[in-house]
Amino acid sequence: MWKFPGGLSEPGEDIGDTAVREVFEETGVESEFRSLLSVRQQHASPGAFGKSDMYIICRLRPRSFTINFCRHECLRCEWLDLADLAKAGNTTPITSRVARLLLYGSREGFDKIDLTMEELPAVYTGLFYKLYHKELPDTYRTMTGLD
Repeated sequence: MWKFPGGLSEPGEDIGDTAVREVFEETGVESEFRSLLSVRQQHASPGAFGKSDMYIICRLRPRSFTINFCRHECLRCEWLDLADLAKAGNTTPITSRVARLLLYGSREGFDKIDLTMEELPAVYTGLFYKLYHKELPDTYRTMTGLD
């Protein structure tokens, strides 16, 4: 069954850093975070330690292409064409949907599917948070008041 790499965040680890680390640990491929694609929420999942499970799907850009996968976590690992993966019968529903999202983004523009990250100052002095959202047009990013 084909699926995308994934795993749990370490305490204090940002979403993008988790995705990059997990891809490297499972495949040996170095990558960089580009955007957040979607979020899956599931309750009563057996692997969620009695908690509600939030599975965050990120879009990464590969910085290397040689696969050296972890044999403890994967039976097989290879690059697949997105159109083939989207049509494959031996995937999970989420893998098929994400492949379709990525295929749409690659053909029509990732701005149609990406949630970008912006770091903003928190109300607590010296702290910052990351806000994930659809990209705003420049006219809305810089406006100081409403007309």
